[in-house]
Amino acid sequence: MSMTRQFSTFYLDDLFFGIEVEKVQEVIRYQEMTRVPLASRVVEGLINLRGQIVTAVDLRQRLRLRDREAGELPMNVVVRTDDGALSLLVDEIGDVLEIDDKTFEQPPETISGVARDLIRGVYKLRDQLLLVLDTERAVQLDGNESDNGN
Repeated sequence: MSMTRQFSTFYLDDLFFGIEVEKVQEVIRYQEMTRVPLASRVVEGLINLRGQIVTAVDLRQRLRLRDREAGELPMNVVVRTDDGALSLLVDEIGDVLEIDDKTFEQPPETISGVARDLIRGVYKLRDQLLLVLDTERAVQLDGNESDNGN
């Protein structure tokens, strides 16, 4: 009997990502952010989510992709972590997909650098690959990500 999993999907640049639905608290439009002095370069700022202060991490920076075009506002995928809620800034929200586990594969050898550590695997869909983001690793801001640009 084959198992299926549900993923909340989103886009970054021309890449298609998914996070297990159970880890997603909510998806919201762009929110005004308060900058955090001396924070890691991947921390875009803090948002106020109905009275809860949530750190917003720019996944483009985390994955070392090119910067978002001027005027393009990111969307927030708020995920649950061991340390509480955290917002992942993405370009565009996709759908929730139910995918058969039989199509899961390890990350391709062509994925390198920091992305290799943050992608748990891929699902081959009809016309694209769904990259499964390891949210626990993606939200870790220590190590070489603590460079604040100084």
